Amino acid sequence: MRYTSLLEKFGLALLVFAWVVYGANFVGDTLVHAEKGDVEALMIVVADDGDEGETEVAVIDFATAMATADVAVGEKAFKKCKSCHSVEQGGAHKVGPNLWDIVGRAKGGADGFAYSSALTGLGGDWSVDDLNAFLESPKTYAPGNKMTYRGLSDVEQRAGLIAYLATYGN
Repeated sequence: MRYTSLLEKFGLALLVFAWVVYGANFVGDTLVHAEKGDVEALMIVVADDGDEGETEVAVIDFATAMATADVAVGEKAFKKCKSCHSVEQGGAHKVGPNLWDIVGRAKGGADGFAYSSALTGLGGDWSVDDLNAFLESPKTYAPGNKMTYRGLSDVEQRAGLIAYLATYGN
């Protein structure tokens, strides 16, 4: 009889906790709307020296960012990735696949790693543009994939990360 009461209290506590978590998520999503722009770019606002105080807007697209990509920026960005991925040649897979020779490798093609069908079904090889789109939003690029990372919004960091990963390969 005592155990039933304890189990009922535990069940109620679990249910209330789930409602609180769901409610907080719902309220947060309702209050904050993040809308994605039409252009994939980083906007830099530079003050103009003119009398009218006008500003000049420079837009950096991915191609420009990739042409001037800084491997050091990519190495720093990779620190977010290294808990799940390795880049050493012949390195073991972690939660995610080893990323050695990822640029140009077949999507879902790391031997010994169990990819989701969302990635293996894409076909083709990982191009710089494909990696850019995937790193920006893995769930948008390949809906249903197992990667839990939300994505890297900064175009210069993505370009640097891809340049960094390109140094690990044949």
